[in-house]
Amino acid sequence: MSFTLVRSIHSSISRNHGFPILFPRKRLFTTAATCASQKSSEEVLVVIGGGAAGVYGAIMAKTVAPNLDVVIIEKGKPLSKVKISGGGRCNVTNGRCVDKMVLAEHYPRGNKEFRGSFFSMHGPMDTMSWFSDHGVNLKTENDGRVFPVSNSSSSIIECLMSEMKKRRASHYRIKSPFFPDECFRDVDSRLLIRLTGKVVTSVSTTVGGTFLLKIEKRTIDLVEYLEVDYLLIASGSSRQGYTLATQLGHSIIDPVPSLFTFKIDDPHLTELSGVTFPKVKAKLKLDNIQQNKPQLSQVGPMLVTHWGFSGPVILRLSAWGARDLFSSCYRGILLVDFTPDLHIEDVKTILIQHKDHFAKQKVLNSCPSKFGLVKRFWKYILDREGLDVNTLWASISNNTLFSVASLLKQCSFGVTGKGVFKDEFVTAGGVPLSEISLNTMESRKQPRLFFAGEVLNVDGVTGGFNFQNAWTGGYIAGTSIGKLALGDILEEVI
Repeated sequence: MSFTLVRSIHSSISRNHGFPILFPRKRLFTTAATCASQKSSEEVLVVIGGGAAGVYGAIMAKTVAPNLDVVIIEKGKPLSKVKISGGGRCNVTNGRCVDKMVLAEHYPRGNKEFRGSFFSMHGPMDTMSWFSDHGVNLKTENDGRVFPVSNSSSSIIECLMSEMKKRRASHYRIKSPFFPDECFRDVDSRLLIRLTGKVVTSVSTTVGGTFLLKIEKRTIDLVEYLEVDYLLIASGSSRQGYTLATQLGHSIIDPVPSLFTFKIDDPHLTELSGVTFPKVKAKLKLDNIQQNKPQLSQVGPMLVTHWGFSGPVILRLSAWGARDLFSSCYRGILLVDFTPDLHIEDVKTILIQHKDHFAKQKVLNSCPSKFGLVKRFWKYILDREGLDVNTLWASISNNTLFSVASLLKQCSFGVTGKGVFKDEFVTAGGVPLSEISLNTMESRKQPRLFFAGEVLNVDGVTGGFNFQNAWTGGYIAGTSIGKLALGDILEEVI
């Protein structure tokens, strides 16, 4: 194992704590510094995680405090989750839920805490305005989901990456085998560097209240140590972020999957793969849950897959029932009402009237139009009821029709496991919200330590809510750090 110092970015090296520490210096690029900037030359923010929350937070910190050194450390490609979200379109936020009380109800973890000032500081309209002001045209679809007009997540990624570089009047390209990314600098702005392929493996605090980071790039057997003034952990559901949080005194609520599809024990469903229902009411029953939980009953669109069910109604159930489903090994009963806008007596009446009007037609070839069911699913219902599809309507007894009505209103399916929702990778769990201040996103346990995004015990249902949590948390954390940095500069000047 070799210990390497990166002199191309750091102009001074000191030794402390028994190993080298790297200090970014403004003098690398300038021959003189004013008294106001001397303090800022020692002010460094490291953002761990190059996702939506981390990048947005870094931009906001630089916006408030241009003289702050900002380094984003990401082991993979920045904004990779943004790229694949929403089927590659990026569901930026939700434009229908602008009231903070209504918005908070879309977060299974966070719904109580988010009723306060969190979204008042930076809500969906603020997010939409920011991207619009920075050149991204947005559209709001009928269900409230907001996407770029281009229908491409590249529009969001390019906007964020461009914003990280846009202040340069001139730029310097630093060539280094350890820092392959470009580093830009101008007279008004300090470093904003992206370090990809690197991992912060441990963190501790110094006597002076700063953070000492151990950074590794295992592909080249490299270890570095960096001392920084501010730390923003925005590493998503990565174990890395949880480990660093615990090293700094935080507890972790064990993460479990959220937002997933249901596997259903019914071989006949495979014949219905691709069938969609614009509106159903689905209720989840689990053996380990005795009390009634209103959130385990949801209304919305549903999709039949080759392994079971998906769609917004299923994803919402998986989010609200994430921990209970985990405890029950993802086994339970799903009750589906395929005619949620009709009372059961109305369903019975419709079937009897249809029998009277279409007595000589085969039952398979004539389904009541008010039910809005496709022929394949109508056959599935008839098969489950044990009806011969060639039977004439006139031959069906009213009691049999009442049984069909009951099946349409409460069709039972056995849930045997969870699938994967390809557009979302969301977990329930992380750093408890009680351990941070939502007004600043600063840790209640460690000064100058901040969190944003999914590293916290926050998760939203599908529809743009998880990204909104990232934008809001990143905004609050970044602006809070920027204000702290400016305060330090003013104190130094005074």
